[in-house]
Amino acid sequence: MRKKALLRRMQGGAPGMALLEVIVAITILAVAALSTVAWVSQAAATVVRAGKAAAEVDSASDYLDRIALWTRADLDRHLGARRQGAWTVTVERPTSELYMVTMRDSTNAHTILRTTLYRPEIPHVVQ
Repeated sequence: MRKKALLRRMQGGAPGMALLEVIVAITILAVAALSTVAWVSQAAATVVRAGKAAAEVDSASDYLDRIALWTRADLDRHLGARRQGAWTVTVERPTSELYMVTMRDSTNAHTILRTTLYRPEIPHVVQ
């Protein structure tokens, strides 16, 4: 009897201890796996949001390229904030020759693009 108790102590202790260790190991692995799945899911959602934001900036850039072709008279007609499609476009004139154009999302929550355009005054030639 003494030899069995001594042998049991040398082999790892009480009966069922190995089963408990396996259960703890499986629990730790399950928590790690769930954390990894959550992380991958979050990363995928971030990639989708980044793609949408890039598409929005590309579209706004195309429209801003068209605005950059406007004449001084066109810019003067569009002074102030106006809805233009999916954006709010604000045209300001800080000086007589500079126009600041800002494009915001439809909720005005964040600025998508901003640029400054130079349109010099053209003197009228009298003949």
